[in-house]
Amino acid sequence: MTPHNASGSSRWSDLDRPPLNATALRRGLLHEGGLWTSVDVVQRTGSTNSDLVARAASGEAGEGAVLVAEEQTAGRGRLDRRWTAPPRSGLFFSVLLRPAEVPLERWGWLPLLTGVAVATGLSRAAGVDTALKWPNDLLVTVGGEERKAGGILAERAGEDGVVVGVGLNVTLRADELPVPQAGSLVLADAVSTDRDTLLRSVLRSLETWYDRWRSAGGDPVTSTLQETYAAGCATLGRQVRAELPGDRALVGEAVAVDGDGRLVIATAEGAREAVGAGDIVHLRPA
Repeated sequence: MTPHNASGSSRWSDLDRPPLNATALRRGLLHEGGLWTSVDVVQRTGSTNSDLVARAASGEAGEGAVLVAEEQTAGRGRLDRRWTAPPRSGLFFSVLLRPAEVPLERWGWLPLLTGVAVATGLSRAAGVDTALKWPNDLLVTVGGEERKAGGILAERAGEDGVVVGVGLNVTLRADELPVPQAGSLVLADAVSTDRDTLLRSVLRSLETWYDRWRSAGGDPVTSTLQETYAAGCATLGRQVRAELPGDRALVGEAVAVDGDGRLVIATAEGAREAVGAGDIVHLRPA
């Protein structure tokens, strides 16, 4: 194992974790008529989502802007949970999307679409099966157990934009995990942990899925997004507990993702309820 530079000052302080190559990323992702319009890599920031929302508000960023950080010090998950990881140990990036052709009520599909795109891109580039936990977690299998390796957070950016952020553990080692239930691509035996390759693959996959969804006016059926998400969703068919706003909990089987991207839960009493927001806990079989 390559030792860390105690000062942490060198961008090559850990040779297992080389820096991203911004020039190569731009060359591979920016092309005439494509979705991506800019790719910026910063060494360190609080949150790429917050930064990109601010850039969008000031007019500095247009649709297709990509902001990547080698290290995030105040990355956020859902419910304002903190997300931190060692420098260059993962992919931490945000993109600005302006889906003008899609009705506002279908924008809730964007985090789920991003999950499908990330899973597809990682399957190709890392040879890792990434399952989706509704609504925004990325799961990998480590030692036969499901572990969270990443998450997705979408935030409005003005009246016409959405910033979607992705955090993904790539080379995080067992002794660096924030909690024992976390995982990473390297712990899931990825065939590649080259972050340049992984990021290019994920962003190309995201461009393909976004274009398909946008061309269909955001229709989850016509774009095949709904069926593709359901096929890769580890939550479906499981007993779950949904911790809902107002300190309410709902226990039952997750049976479907509906046309609005909500999780449909069937209770033991025979009722069905569609959940649009809340924490989902996968329950172990009795």
